[in-house]
Amino acid sequence: MTTIDPQAFSAALLGWYDTHHRTLPWRVSPADRAAGMRPDPYRVWLSEIMLQQTTVAAVKAYFAKFTARWPRVEDIAAAPEAAVLAEWAGLGYYARARNLHACAIAVHETHGGRFPETAAALKALPGIGDYTSAAIAAIAFDEPAAVVDGNVERVVTRLAAIDTPLPRARPQIRAVVASLTPDRRPGDFAQGMMDLGATICTPTRPACVLCPVRPFCTATKTADAERFPVKPKKAAVLERRGAAFVALRPDGAVFLRKRPGSGMLGGMSEPPSSDWSARGDGALGPDAAPFPADWRRVGEVEHGFTHFRLTLEVWRADHVGDPPIEGWWSAPGEIAGEALPTLMRKVLRAAGIGPAGATKPARRTRKPAS
Repeated sequence: MTTIDPQAFSAALLGWYDTHHRTLPWRVSPADRAAGMRPDPYRVWLSEIMLQQTTVAAVKAYFAKFTARWPRVEDIAAAPEAAVLAEWAGLGYYARARNLHACAIAVHETHGGRFPETAAALKALPGIGDYTSAAIAAIAFDEPAAVVDGNVERVVTRLAAIDTPLPRARPQIRAVVASLTPDRRPGDFAQGMMDLGATICTPTRPACVLCPVRPFCTATKTADAERFPVKPKKAAVLERRGAAFVALRPDGAVFLRKRPGSGMLGGMSEPPSSDWSARGDGALGPDAAPFPADWRRVGEVEHGFTHFRLTLEVWRADHVGDPPIEGWWSAPGEIAGEALPTLMRKVLRAAGIGPAGATKPARRTRKPAS
């Protein structure tokens, strides 16, 4: 591992960031910061929670919806959790939305609506871990905290030629970032590192010729940048199965229920499904249905989670009366506003339920499943 001059490195990175930074709806530009504008901690927090394991392109529309509906942290705190989950639907990793709501309540009730200003204090809030606490502290409050996301990991492993595979390399990476982070403009430094990884030091075909910190980079000198970061061999993807049951009233309303608060897709809405999880398959076939009806198999859907891939049989029953289980009927005009995760929207589409709740007749499979 080579030694990097922190002052020279940060000067090169910040000079590049001042000119080439990405314009993002939650970000204050270097020019505006120089003119005295401060980042809004609420917008920084909201964006960082949304960006966990999600792309900037996917987050922009959700960020706009959330800030239009809930412009302040106390607005989210006052909202029902179900409303937050409904707005989050489709963004994935739904524990983030539940923690987002819990964090807003904690900031409002415990901190008087003001976010704590240090990484250590921020980390005590729901849903805020090492990365998010450091990012908020650096960007919103100018704490020289070491901010390390996936982009920064890639940049630093190449800079220092770190051969240790991820995730074991993370303590080394954090130590390098801590040694390079300046006391002045730590938030811009953090965002500059992120932008460098997103636009120049990309996973494949990095634009090393255009890199502002090329003189400091070991991987550039050895022409093997794409070898970093070193990753462990991928484990085989687990395959799981289950069944989902779409029941319709004569007026086209769909029966939904709320999933348990903990576990996969916790607290989200669904047409009833069998007890599938990363640990095992759910029951299959019409006998797995939560109540008797004229169930007909109409297809199946596939969906990828972080640690497994799920295939759900989709069963549909029409002209169903009130089921003997807890749940509710969602009218055709209400389906679009339900807190349905992407998986369950796939299930509804497979059963002939459109995005606005419009129902198409179910096509019978050529050979009904037994």
